[in-house]
Amino acid sequence: MKHLLLQYMTRLTSLSEVEQQAVLDEIIVKEYRKGTTLLKQGEVPGYCYFVLKGCVRQHAVDVMGRDITSNFYTEEQAISTFNAHKPDKSSEYTLTCLEDCVLVVGRLDTEREMYAKYTQLETMTRRMIEESFGQVQEEFAAFIASSPEERLKTLLHKRPGLISRVPQHQLASYLGMTPESLSRIKKRIHRGHAEPGL
Repeated sequence: MKHLLLQYMTRLTSLSEVEQQAVLDEIIVKEYRKGTTLLKQGEVPGYCYFVLKGCVRQHAVDVMGRDITSNFYTEEQAISTFNAHKPDKSSEYTLTCLEDCVLVVGRLDTEREMYAKYTQLETMTRRMIEESFGQVQEEFAAFIASSPEERLKTLLHKRPGLISRVPQHQLASYLGMTPESLSRIKKRIHRGHAEPGL
């Protein structure tokens, strides 16, 4: 599993093979069972993660008491909580494993020590965050401007495997629609593929 991280280090740093191996030896990889809560809304995060295998849902209960899904993290995606601007440093989200997961676990309190020891790791992390943040900004702008059907089509194009991996009511929440609307749109899209020209 650590070969994925090795690919990132090779692409985003100029660490030698010996240094790369030293980093891999220090990295913690843990397995989590489906249903495990990694972080609860309102808690202060102590860890960041990188998904080697599995799916993690990011969600929060809003003021109306609705459980709203804001993201799904799957293979080769980093999970970080940006809350330094908040006085109490609490998380606005809950992170839940939707599948059995294998995750790289980074302790936030030892992050600086790692960066001091391997300065290029900080550069690598920054580049990964920049890539991820740029993608999130692009997707959010497209999401706001899209119709529900366009949102689903985009998801089917960019993350085709996700639709069969997560519960439909959570997928509907993520796409900003009701489960009933999602079902209708899926049928309409399926008919469109089955009957081209109609």
